Amino acid sequence: MNSPIERLVHVGNVLIDLVMNIPALPRAGGDVLATSSQVTPGGGYNVMVAAARQRLPVAYGGAHGSGPFGELARARLAEAGVSILQEPTAGVDTGFDVALVDGGGERTFATSVGAEATLTYEQLAGIRVGATDAIYVSGYGLVFPANRTALARWLGTLPDDATVVVDPGPLVADIPSAVLEPVLARTDWWSCNLHEALAMTGEADPERAAIALAERTGRAGVVVRMGPDGCLLNTPGSGIRHIPAFDVAAIDSNGAGDAHVGVFVAALADGLPPVRAARRANAASAIAVTRQGPATAPDRDEIDRFLASAP
Repeated sequence: MNSPIERLVHVGNVLIDLVMNIPALPRAGGDVLATSSQVTPGGGYNVMVAAARQRLPVAYGGAHGSGPFGELARARLAEAGVSILQEPTAGVDTGFDVALVDGGGERTFATSVGAEATLTYEQLAGIRVGATDAIYVSGYGLVFPANRTALARWLGTLPDDATVVVDPGPLVADIPSAVLEPVLARTDWWSCNLHEALAMTGEADPERAAIALAERTGRAGVVVRMGPDGCLLNTPGSGIRHIPAFDVAAIDSNGAGDAHVGVFVAALADGLPPVRAARRANAASAIAVTRQGPATAPDRDEIDRFLASAP
């Protein structure tokens, strides 16, 4: 049985989002004028901010660069109250992606990797992990060759009572099975969106996909995020529960999944049972999609007010 969670240690990847809001994606070879744009940290940053806004202590154990993008990432992490566990990687900057957000709120990414893809086992081994830590692992880190080698080795050294949370991300199909299977075996909470769940299992039905995932992973449980349809929660001994979403007018889905995972872990840290933690995470996602930008997770008081007024 896992110990109570007192800190989130994120060993995924923080990079810089170059976000452009556009009416629609251009055709191949075409162009489109953005209605607005911003430059902001993204990736794992969004998960950490979501958890920190719930007053859960958060630390970043991933790699980060020594150039201007790395400086921006560290500055924004510090502003969010996130402690940084690694020194900057010399000679390489933090990577970036271009995030295109269309008129329906859907986002499309193209990514150029940097220092965040150079994590070593020695860096990870320098992190003091206790039984009350929750360790967040991103599928992006399991795709990068250096990171996946380091993470696969390091996960096997963690205290058995520490809580491992894995979000495979959209590149889940690119994670080698030799890496994925040991990670699955050590995962306590597996959180993914519906597309990823179906792709991983080959199932066409969400509930069957959640069952198939639980057979491979999830020592504590599996969460399948379904956007406006809420999420599925599959826990040992309790089976599948559908946690309904909240009806809101979405304008930007960028970062909604990150908000869901970060708030879910923070709710577990508060001692909430998984069903209530999932409902709170659904509320966080609902609020996040009504705001423009990637790091739009609400704080603890905002979620409390939202739930108090919800049906």
